[in-house]
Amino acid sequence: MSEDEPDLCYVFASGAEARSPSKINNAGPAMRLKTAQVTNFRSVEDSEEFKVGDMTCLVGKNEAGKTALLTAIYGLNPYGNFSFDKTRDYPRRFLSDFEERHPDGRSRVVSTAWALDKDDVAAVAAVLGDAALTSHEIGLTHGIGHATKLWRVPIDHVAALAFLMDKHELDAVEREVLKDAKNAKGAAAAIAAQAQQSPRLQALSTALQAIREQDFILAAIDILAGRVPTFFMTSHFERMSGEVSITALAAAKAANKLEPSDRIFIDFLAYAGTSVEELVASTKLEELKAKCEGASNKISDEIFDYWTQNDALAVKIDIAAGLPDDEPPMNSGNVAKAWITNRHHRASVPLSERSAGFVWFFSFLAQFKQLKKTTGKAIILLDEPGLTLHGRAQADLLRYIEERLLPDHQVIFTTHSPFMVPSDRLADVLIVEDVVRYDQRRRATVEGTKVRDDVLLVSKDTLFPLQGALGYDLTQSLFVGKNTLLVEGPSDILYLQALSSALTQRKRTGLDPRWTLCPGGGIDKIASFASLFGANRLNLAVLCDVALGEKAKIEKLRKHQLLEADQVFTIADFTDQEESDVEDLFPHEKYAELLNETYGLKDKNKLTAERLAAANTKTQRVVKQAEAAFRVMPAEVDEFDHFAPSGWLIRHPEFLDAEDADIATALDRSEKLFKTLNALFEKK
Repeated sequence: MSEDEPDLCYVFASGAEARSPSKINNAGPAMRLKTAQVTNFRSVEDSEEFKVGDMTCLVGKNEAGKTALLTAIYGLNPYGNFSFDKTRDYPRRFLSDFEERHPDGRSRVVSTAWALDKDDVAAVAAVLGDAALTSHEIGLTHGIGHATKLWRVPIDHVAALAFLMDKHELDAVEREVLKDAKNAKGAAAAIAAQAQQSPRLQALSTALQAIREQDFILAAIDILAGRVPTFFMTSHFERMSGEVSITALAAAKAANKLEPSDRIFIDFLAYAGTSVEELVASTKLEELKAKCEGASNKISDEIFDYWTQNDALAVKIDIAAGLPDDEPPMNSGNVAKAWITNRHHRASVPLSERSAGFVWFFSFLAQFKQLKKTTGKAIILLDEPGLTLHGRAQADLLRYIEERLLPDHQVIFTTHSPFMVPSDRLADVLIVEDVVRYDQRRRATVEGTKVRDDVLLVSKDTLFPLQGALGYDLTQSLFVGKNTLLVEGPSDILYLQALSSALTQRKRTGLDPRWTLCPGGGIDKIASFASLFGANRLNLAVLCDVALGEKAKIEKLRKHQLLEADQVFTIADFTDQEESDVEDLFPHEKYAELLNETYGLKDKNKLTAERLAAANTKTQRVVKQAEAAFRVMPAEVDEFDHFAPSGWLIRHPEFLDAEDADIATALDRSEKLFKTLNALFEKK
């Protein structure tokens, strides 16, 4: 029992836990990790308890202790060979005090709480009854000096015993024998004390003797032990070897001296359906080369579902005999080489010479594919994943985590990159900080690594990745939706909203609500806007004003690589004018009326279509005519601006309720526009 755990904790020491984690089958539903707490591990004195969800992102600056947290959690039930070591893992500044601080030689490192899946509960219920578990949450603890894990399993011993008594159909006389028994051991002793034992009591005694140490808690542990998910951990440093001597690799494996890069290559071989031993023994390599090539093709195909940086790459594995002039140990035996081919450049280069980010992605998938074959639903720990990837590629990796890993795995990863922070899942983001307090004399008190969900308690440096992620997300999403209609300015948005509302009230076609209206700032800025946001795989359409002499700009915009030519429109397409602004959807007499209402123009200041046209005879654009008309208005009349009439209209929608011919024309033009824009969804 642990020095600081409640009585429900028991050391689990049966043979089941000693099995290699890679051989434990966690297929199907699995218990979920709910909380974790790390203590006395490297830079972590006490992380304090923190929640773990389907995805948990630990954000913090370099040397904050993020890797230490992951490693401590990994040590609870690792995929591979790992054990806690006092010299390596105990906080160095307290190492000389270890015996004083822990007289029993044991120091807790990781404490966790798990939510049992329904299948876990059913497995226990099948042996101990439905009422045996008093909670569907268990605890697991491990640490330095612990021979094995400590368990906390809440069992109602009386309920479990009652279940077994019912199962063996004890009658009233037989039950009287067990009236004082409170647990399995007491029941077994009571039966053994009977000189005469009925067949049913004997059967119950046999069942109790089959339970380890006649303890219902240990029985539950024996059931649940093989159901605990293993932890798989990898970091951005771990990349597959690009060139491997099969003979040297076999020797290193036999001596248990494999490097991480070699382990990944072995995982790849296993996923391909072969092994180092098979490669060493084989004299016919074509079949093995075909297996490796097939595996690399599968991994490459999955990468390129998410790798948007370059879709012309492919991975090829070549196995051939080493040549005498090659560098040892590549000069003898079979040698495996991984190549990255680029269809565009028609060139192949060794895997080790490709971008570190791509090599890491390939290496991670090689490990993950083998993990799926061997451990089922493991919990995946990623230390600074994709650190060497471009920001867009990191976003691709985050998308891969969400779409491919989360459906079957819990994922905990660390990062200090803004691009790896899931800004749409901020509840899954925790802050990691190495806390040092200073008193008034600037004397430091080191508290070690802490995990927090309160951003108000951490430093600006620690918050930078989160701030960066939010800032980037705002620039990518402010006013922008999946289906974005770019217009000239804010007034265009108000006009279109008002006209759309007027049409829908008449049971006619308005603008599809899937469109997000976004002001682009004018035709000269729309191309830049598309370049900034178009790479986000948005459905972009453009509705722009057009003046005389701007047709060349419109055609250039239609040729923009991130815009589709048939999704670039001008207002003139819907007004039968050569040049038009959104205001020209209104017949000019009706727009003059809108101006009169907006600015309170009466008598000699009142505007008409004729007066507007006379103010500027060089243009058909009513808004330019209005600008000219207002320049000669008396000083008491407010200056004209484009936004004011649209703002007035959105506050006075009844203006569009009139049944005159001009309103009918404005609505007809607008409906034609909206139907054209809405039809774009049909081709997607």
